[in-house]
Amino acid sequence: MYAAAEAVVSTEHRKLALVIGNNNYTESPLTNCVNDAIDLSNQLAKVGFRVRIEVDANYEDMDNGIKKFMNRIMPDDFVLFFFAGHGVQWEKQNYLIPCDDNLIREFIDLKHQAMNAQRVLELISAKNPFAILFFLDCCRSYWLPSLPRSITSADLSIGMAPMSALADSLIVFACAPGKTAVEITSSNGRNGVFTYHLLQHLLTPGENITIVMIDVTHAVARETRNKQIPYTISALRRPDVYLIPPEIQQANQEDTGSNLLRSNTRSTKKLAFNIPANARWTQNGVTVAGGHGEGNAINQLDRPFGLFVDDDETIVIADAWNYRVVQWKKDDTNGQVVAGGHGLGCRLDQLHFPTDLLIDKETNSLIISEWHNRRVVRWSRCSGTTQGEILLEGIDCFGIAMDNQRCLYVSDFEKHEVRRYQMGETKGIIVAGGHGRGDGLNQLHWPTYIFVDRQKTVYVSDYKNHRVIKWHKDAKEGIVVAGGQGTGQTMAHLMYPKGLFVDAWDTIYVADAGNGRVMSWHNGAKQGTIIVGGNGEGEGANQLSNPWGLSLDQHGNLYVVDHGNDRVQRYSIE
Repeated sequence: MYAAAEAVVSTEHRKLALVIGNNNYTESPLTNCVNDAIDLSNQLAKVGFRVRIEVDANYEDMDNGIKKFMNRIMPDDFVLFFFAGHGVQWEKQNYLIPCDDNLIREFIDLKHQAMNAQRVLELISAKNPFAILFFLDCCRSYWLPSLPRSITSADLSIGMAPMSALADSLIVFACAPGKTAVEITSSNGRNGVFTYHLLQHLLTPGENITIVMIDVTHAVARETRNKQIPYTISALRRPDVYLIPPEIQQANQEDTGSNLLRSNTRSTKKLAFNIPANARWTQNGVTVAGGHGEGNAINQLDRPFGLFVDDDETIVIADAWNYRVVQWKKDDTNGQVVAGGHGLGCRLDQLHFPTDLLIDKETNSLIISEWHNRRVVRWSRCSGTTQGEILLEGIDCFGIAMDNQRCLYVSDFEKHEVRRYQMGETKGIIVAGGHGRGDGLNQLHWPTYIFVDRQKTVYVSDYKNHRVIKWHKDAKEGIVVAGGQGTGQTMAHLMYPKGLFVDAWDTIYVADAGNGRVMSWHNGAKQGTIIVGGNGEGEGANQLSNPWGLSLDQHGNLYVVDHGNDRVQRYSIE
C-alpha cells in the first residue's frame, strides 16, 4: 500500500521505498517489527519517499509486494528497502522469513517460501537506480518452526551471512554477520534498538547517509554496551546521498506518512444535510478527476490529498505533489489550476504541499492549508488571481474547517491540538487536544482531518490513535465516536483514519485509509459499516488505494480522494 508522499528532499531523483515489518510468526512472534515499519514509513514520507508498506505479510504478500515495487522503479530513482522480522542464512544466502513460516519444512523450502535478500537487491540494482539503501533488521535468535529439532547448528548458522554490495548500494545489518541482535526494546517502548536509533538519526539535515550510519552504529553500540554493533557495507560511488540535503531546512520532526491528511471542510454557507439512516451507495465508483496516472498534465493528479465539493458539484482538489490546487467542474475531462502551479516554494504565487482546503463563500475565495510552508493562505477565486495572501503562519497545519460564523479551525499535528481562530487573529484558542501527544481523552496523537458542525462540535481524525474523537464546544476532553481499538480490520476498528464528514444525524463518514475503505458510524454505534471499498488495494472501480480526503455533495453522493490511484471517485447514493 502506498502511503504518504514525496516531500522536498531533492527535485532530481524520485524516491521510492518498500518497508516490511513482520510480528505475527507461528511460534516465535515478535513485538516491535510492525511499529518499526510504520514509524520508518512515516519518517520516509516526510522527506520525499513514496512508501509501500507491508505488515505481518505471508509469503504471497511479500512476493507480490516486491514484484509491484520492482515494477514502479525507474532508472535514476532513489530506492530504499527495509525489512524487520525474522531472517535465516542457509548455504551462505540470507532469507527473509514471511509470517506463514510453518510452511517451511525443509531447508530447500526457503528457496520458494522465503525471500532471498541478495536476489531482492539484485532485482533493484537491475533497474539502474541512483542509489539503493538496503536495511535488514532481522538478526534475531530464531528456529524455523517446522524443521526437526535434531538439526545441528552447523546446518543453520546464526545471524546473517555477509552480502555483496552492488554498484551504488549501501547495505546495513542491525548487527554484525554471524551475530544476533540484543533482545531489548528501545527506550520509547515501541521500537527495536537498531530501528529506534535509525529513526533518531535518519533525518539529520545536511548529513549524507554514510555519516548517518556512523551515528547510528555509535548509538546502538553505546546503548547495548557493544553487545550489538550494526554492520554497513557500501558501494556508493558518490558522496551526495542525502535524506535531507544541506540546502534544505525541512523539519526533522515526527510525522505521518503514509502518513498525512485532510478533512472535509465546509464553506460558510454549507451545512451538513440529512442522509437516510439506511442509505446505500453504488459500489463501483466513477472517476471524476484524474485517473490518467501520476502526472502534472491538466487531466492528471499526483497523489492528491484533500478536496472540497461546491454546491454545483464543482470539485476543488489539493493536488499536493503538483504543488497546486485544481478545479474540476461537473463532467469536465480536464481540470483547471486555480492556485499555485508554479513549482514548490514559499513565494505567494507558489504552494508547497497543499493538504486541505475550503471555499469561503463570503469572500469568494479558497482557504488552503500548506503543510511544508507552515501557513494557511487565501486565494481569490476571481479570474486573473496570480497569488495568495497569508492568513496564518508558523503552524504545522494539516486539516482546516470553518464554522457558520466564519471562525477558522486548524489542526496542528506537531502540537497535537486543534485551534479556533477569529478571522484576522493569529493566536487562536485550543478547542481539542493541547495536552501533548497521547491517547487520553484530553489528548490527540497527530490530528489531521477535522470537521465542525453547526453546534461547533469539532470532530478529529486522531490518526495515530486510530480513532475519531469529538469535542463539544468548551469541552475539556473528547468522546471517542469511532474506532479507538487499535489497528485492525473488524467493523469496530479504524486504521489510520483520514478524511471526515458528519451529516445532520451525526453519522460519521470516515476514510479508513489503512484498510482501503470508507466507513459510516451512526451516532452512538460501537462499530461501523463499510459503505465503499474494502475489496483490497487496486485500481478497479470497486477498489481504493489509500483513501484520503472525502466529502458528500448536497444530493448525498460520496466523493473520495483515491490517493494511491491519483484520482477522485464519486459514488452515487442509491
